[in-house]
Amino acid sequence: MLAEVRDLICAGVIKPAEKPIWYDVYRVFPPKRDPLHVKPHTRHCTKKQEAVPEIFYREDEVRAKFYEQYGMGPRPFDLSKSNFVSTCQRFVDKYTDLKRHSELEGSALFEETGKALLTDGIALRRRGAPPVSVESRDPVLKLKLTDMLAEQRSVKADSEEAMEHTTHTHVP
Repeated sequence: MLAEVRDLICAGVIKPAEKPIWYDVYRVFPPKRDPLHVKPHTRHCTKKQEAVPEIFYREDEVRAKFYEQYGMGPRPFDLSKSNFVSTCQRFVDKYTDLKRHSELEGSALFEETGKALLTDGIALRRRGAPPVSVESRDPVLKLKLTDMLAEQRSVKADSEEAMEHTTHTHVP
């Protein structure tokens, strides 16, 4: 240590006025043996690590079954939106709501949750199931809005006509 400080002073890195306080004492009274710094060895294996308990929520069972049945869903998570709710989370919310308000249990409750989401407009597709083709869909889905309105108007006109006919025949 003395040699290193002496070399720094000779090289001009440390000015003689800025030399360490202990330098002169160490030079006049050097130790009989050079000090040897040994890093203390700590034994990590003597201390037993505590087991961290698993955190498991009741909803995790529903989530696991959802991902097993339906996979990740039709679209990826959109984490850029702070109010984004995944299909799985919607399923879990609906499941807990139905569980609270009905007496269904187990797989029946799971199936009812899928049906309830379908009525809310969220279609779930089972894993490995082929995508629904246009031919296999219900023909009612093929109706156009204009056709539906025209049919509704004709039914309304027919009912009004029938009403007029019944009111004219019953009047004395």
